[in-house]
Amino acid sequence: MGIPTTQRIRLALENAIVDGQLQPGDRIDPDRIAQDYGCSRTPVREALQALEASGLLIVQPKRGTFVAKLGIPQLMERFELMAEMESFCARLACRRADGADLERIATSLSACEAAAEAGDSDGYYAQNTLFHQAIYRAAHNGFLEAETLRLQAILQPYRRRQLQAHGRVRRSLQEHHRIFAAIRAGDEAAAAQAMSDHVLVQGDRFRDLVALLKSFPPARAG
Repeated sequence: MGIPTTQRIRLALENAIVDGQLQPGDRIDPDRIAQDYGCSRTPVREALQALEASGLLIVQPKRGTFVAKLGIPQLMERFELMAEMESFCARLACRRADGADLERIATSLSACEAAAEAGDSDGYYAQNTLFHQAIYRAAHNGFLEAETLRLQAILQPYRRRQLQAHGRVRRSLQEHHRIFAAIRAGDEAAAAQAMSDHVLVQGDRFRDLVALLKSFPPARAG
């Protein structure tokens, strides 16, 4: 049995948002989606409702459906929460990670290094996502992993743009090494602090975040 059309549409749009093909502020055209998938508006509407519930889309009455574009206060709230959630994942990983978990984290870290050395920010972005997800998995808490993944998806367009800032990939890689070293050593306090520092948006990174918000398209009228 194939994947239901509603799920296929939802996954395709979610991936397009996370991968940067759809940007915050971009308008979603339900008729075009229905035409592309050769379906009625019903599965499209159900997929859009699911993405709205997840925080990736926002519906503006009489204007249409848009990729969510968060303001500075909303973004800071989410990055603060993300820092706490990922910090907790790192702390639990110190206690619970097994050999397979550590190998998975190490493999993604090596891939991050290769992308950084090649100057491939897009490749680094993809491997950076896998590095973080390997740590969520190593926490061995299914509910925490699912909720952290959900928030990660919402913040991905912003994290992706931040990695394009000059020198950010190099600094991010250094931070990854500190996080992994602490997890491998089982140092919960160091792992939690390193992860929190890595995710929180402060100082120059805050100014970069403000600048990148201006580069996203405004929500357009339908």
